[in-house]
Amino acid sequence: MGKKDASTAKLPVDQYRKQIGKQDYKKTKVALKATRLKAEAKKSAPGVRDILLVVVAILVFLLCVYAFFYLNLSTELDMDVDVD
Repeated sequence: MGKKDASTAKLPVDQYRKQIGKQDYKKTKVALKATRLKAEAKKSAPGVRDILLVVVAILVFLLCVYAFFYLNLSTELDMDVDVD
C-alpha cells in the first residue's frame, strides 16, 4: 500500500515542469516561430571575432608576400654591385 500512495503524490519539480509546459502552449505559433527564427539568425550570423580573424589572416598573407619580394629584390641588388 505504501508504494501506491507514494506514486500518486506529485513532486514539486514535476508540478513546476507541468506549469512551464502549460505556459509554453499559451504562446501563439507565430510568436514561437519568430523566436525560433531569431535564435537561428543569431546563431548563423558572423561575429566580430570571425571577421577579425579573416582580416588578420589576410594581413599576415600580405606581409609574407611583401617580405618574400623584399628579400628577393634586396639580394639581387647586392649581386649587381661590381667590386673594382
